[in-house]
Amino acid sequence: MNTKPHVGLIGAGLMGHGIATNIQKHGYALSFLSYVGNQPVEDLLAKGAVAKASGAELAAQSDVVILCVTGTPQIEDVMFRADGVLVGLKRGTIVIDCSTAIPASTLVVAARVVQAGGRYLDAAMTRTPKEAAEGRLNLIVGAPDDLFQEVLPLLRCFAENIVHAGPVSSGHQLKLLHNFVSLGFSAVLAEAAAAARRAGVPPTLFVDVLGKGGGGGVVLDRMKPFILANDSSGATFTLGNALKDMTYYMALTHELNATNGLAQATQSLFAAVAVKGQQARAIPELIAILSDNKS
Repeated sequence: MNTKPHVGLIGAGLMGHGIATNIQKHGYALSFLSYVGNQPVEDLLAKGAVAKASGAELAAQSDVVILCVTGTPQIEDVMFRADGVLVGLKRGTIVIDCSTAIPASTLVVAARVVQAGGRYLDAAMTRTPKEAAEGRLNLIVGAPDDLFQEVLPLLRCFAENIVHAGPVSSGHQLKLLHNFVSLGFSAVLAEAAAAARRAGVPPTLFVDVLGKGGGGGVVLDRMKPFILANDSSGATFTLGNALKDMTYYMALTHELNATNGLAQATQSLFAAVAVKGQQARAIPELIAILSDNKS
């Protein structure tokens, strides 16, 4: 990319808004889709971004289209609908999918993008909206080598750590593996913290023992504010999204014929919470739900 391409963003939500802000900060022209899940976009508009009414309209004026939506159904919708991205896609346009998705669907989406004359890579994200706003996301990229090198300058605008995982769909596959580990750790910690509450274990003592032993790490750091003070701001990822990601991971294990007993238990825990209508609550709040403490 010798000259900066025009970037079109679909999904200016909790993560995508930070991506958009940093793209603009680095001097790229930006359009975004008027989308139900967007955060307030007045700041983007004030800096020259243009809102587009459809994926087709956005794609027709973009050299790169970035997807940052909830998951596979939303990806397929914005790409394939009657006024979707594929309708307006220009020859040579690059589609970068930063969403979390089922890898089998990723391969289908990629094939249709190529058939329409475009190019495709998956660049799954880890970290939180805080790091997205700071331009410090982690990206796990599935792409041909030459395309990966071509888009690196753009990816570096909003990511601190970028890993080339392999060919197309490798990014989404490795993201699901990552999220299973992260969500599995979160579920284990939440159950233990709930039991500690019911046992009357002082929260500071519980956190101190875990932190100095086998329970230390990123998950404890993110859950610690809730354990100590019912503050869920350390991990704003919702229980509904956790269930979605675990469902995608289970689909991956079925495709691979891989062992998934612990994954099944983790998915079942998040599914039970969803039945109780708690999908919008943040992951740390699972501690209160499991201990029957709604505070």
